[in-house]
Amino acid sequence: MATRSFILYLLSSSCVFVITTFFLDDGNTAAKSLSSTTKVWPELAFGWKLVVATVIGFIGSACGTVGGIGGGGIFVPMLTLIVGFDTKSAAALSKCMIMAASASSVWYNLRVRHPIREAPIIDYDLALLFQPVLLLGITVGVTLSVVFPYWLITVLIIILFLGTSSRSFYKGTLMWKEESSVKEAEMAREDATSIGSRDDLVIETPYRPLVPREEKSNMEILRLNLNLKMMLVLVLVWVSFLLLQIFKNDVTVCGAIYWVLFCLQFPIALVVFGYESIELYRKEKRRVSNGDTQMVCEASIHWTVGHIVLCALCGLLGGCVGGLLGSGGGFILGPLLLEIGVLPQVASATATFVMAFSSSMSVVEFYLLKRFPIPYALYLMAVSTLAGFWGQYLVRKLINSLGRVSIIVFILSSFIFVSALTMGNLYDPSLELVRLMC
Repeated sequence: MATRSFILYLLSSSCVFVITTFFLDDGNTAAKSLSSTTKVWPELAFGWKLVVATVIGFIGSACGTVGGIGGGGIFVPMLTLIVGFDTKSAAALSKCMIMAASASSVWYNLRVRHPIREAPIIDYDLALLFQPVLLLGITVGVTLSVVFPYWLITVLIIILFLGTSSRSFYKGTLMWKEESSVKEAEMAREDATSIGSRDDLVIETPYRPLVPREEKSNMEILRLNLNLKMMLVLVLVWVSFLLLQIFKNDVTVCGAIYWVLFCLQFPIALVVFGYESIELYRKEKRRVSNGDTQMVCEASIHWTVGHIVLCALCGLLGGCVGGLLGSGGGFILGPLLLEIGVLPQVASATATFVMAFSSSMSVVEFYLLKRFPIPYALYLMAVSTLAGFWGQYLVRKLINSLGRVSIIVFILSSFIFVSALTMGNLYDPSLELVRLMC
């Protein structure tokens, strides 16, 4: 019930503000947005701006990939207010950073075992379920960014971010309490063993295995995490959307051919999403009929028609937010995966895997449009690549040391909350003087 309420909150809040724009917009928004496309590209030179951008970029990429949320909510304000890029170029560079951090994070996760089962740490079924609607949402969000006023985008993102961050923090608190109770039970068992008691205490926890597992080499783990068939399908979907974006950029904007190419994205997304939805629904029906208690995918929800439709709408919403903000859509996808019962480690790996596809498509499109400076992009991508790898490494070391998976959830909620604060200042006219002075 709480999961459904959270999802309905995401959908209703977005719908309210989308409808509001038709009553409060003065009709000149599109013209204003299209006229504010002047490129502002500072030179790549050593100085305090570059140092600050490097530090924020490293921390943002590390925390963003650990939480599975990218980091566009931090990168865009940083590149705009501190470095001095225009908003559209900052969004393009943000995509470059997210792509680099996601790619290095995916490479790291492919060599990490599933926390409790002999299964890939990336849930390919969930990736295939969300990827097409996420890509579709991103293209819709880019289109809406031209129509919607900046104040509406800011308010919408703040409302969504505050809701997802508070809900994620609540989930993390519950998880922390559960982990604390498990630790207390383990200490009680150790005390009983030390005084010679023969009573066995079985401790159940969904976040780690009850018994030690057989050691595996890095190559064995890599083979287990790779699903070449599913990866091929995901790549084909990515290529289809990318080709449509390339062809769309070569035709007259808002012309007949433009809208035909734009609408072709919908059947591609619906076919792939529909196929995966039917597969999940059939597996769920078969599991229930056989009395099997094992979860379908990593999600603990029942794959009913209602839940599948809600997941489609949330995936579309996440993509729209990503298109409006210049992120990979992880600010919605990460909390959503946690909400439907996915383990934090698997949710982080799966969301980052999906973001690698969505952000890379945008990077190619922005490159063809010459929307970002190559030297700055290469430098920031190098910083994000290192941050994505070391962020995953250090956090997993911390989790193994403390025995608390809830750390991932707290990083996610804190990062979303900070992003809400920074995005609130991004379009504040009073800060324009600050940006110019920098």
